[in-house]
Amino acid sequence: MLIMIKTEKWCFIVNPIAGNGYAGEHIGEVKKMINKYRLDADVVITKGVGHATKLAADFIEKGFKYIAPVGGDGTINEAVQAVIGYDDIVFAPVSMGTGNDFIQILGFSDHFTEKDWEIYFQKNTILMDVGKCNDHYFLNGMGLGFDAEVASQNYNENGLKKGGKDKYLWHILKTLVMYREHPMTVINNGNTETSNCFINTISIGRRFAGGYFLTPEAIADDGLLDVCLIKELRFLQRFKIFTMVPTGSHLKHPQVQYYKTDSLKLEFDQKVPHHLDGELFFASHYEIKVIPKKLNIIYNPCGKHFFEEN
Repeated sequence: MLIMIKTEKWCFIVNPIAGNGYAGEHIGEVKKMINKYRLDADVVITKGVGHATKLAADFIEKGFKYIAPVGGDGTINEAVQAVIGYDDIVFAPVSMGTGNDFIQILGFSDHFTEKDWEIYFQKNTILMDVGKCNDHYFLNGMGLGFDAEVASQNYNENGLKKGGKDKYLWHILKTLVMYREHPMTVINNGNTETSNCFINTISIGRRFAGGYFLTPEAIADDGLLDVCLIKELRFLQRFKIFTMVPTGSHLKHPQVQYYKTDSLKLEFDQKVPHHLDGELFFASHYEIKVIPKKLNIIYNPCGKHFFEEN
């Protein structure tokens, strides 16, 4: 646990290419809100992959209390890597990305309205669970199998995302047809099971890919990970399951296992793609756990957040 004396200063870390340029186009809105609410704040712009992590770390060292990434789930994920461990830092994300799935946990809109900004600057905070996969933290969730393969299709050779939501939907359709499941061994509470994995989602939040509620029972401060394992599906079953996910009815499908746990291990016979809050990584061995109530974060107590009711 690290505690430093903080001022009331804010640092807004803007990823200008998030949301296919949406965040960059709305830097003026951020500055307008800073003036409206008379904040002592700096606005800085990221210049590449991983830069949000460095900027967040730098401003924490300078004594800033509020770290406010502005962008999509990936930008938010980058920034939080530097925040974990500082109990007196307030994490204050602003969603201006493409999918904007993480912000649903906090009860704010996908893109902030005037009302969202008003509630945001009331500075209501709550302690949120954080997930950890190997050496990397995640806030909304991680995925292996089909959705990770979709994520891998959405990056170029330089590790940059190729485009917006339309291209992402194209990758979903293409991968639905072409994807082949990998055998996966799950070790959980002393039990070991091997199966062919179509999708394995492990989450703090509920929503993925801009509207798919793969883990609809997740609570972001219950000290547990929600796991949705969809085993190997026949071709037509793949399309059917995707019509079921938005309503949560996929949980009744015979090829779906849904459970809660505080930790688990996964093993593959080769490196496979996985995403953490939409950001792409590769591994063959996974050690995954939840760190209960680790992140002090701004949220909307009047919104449809994913926290336990107080």
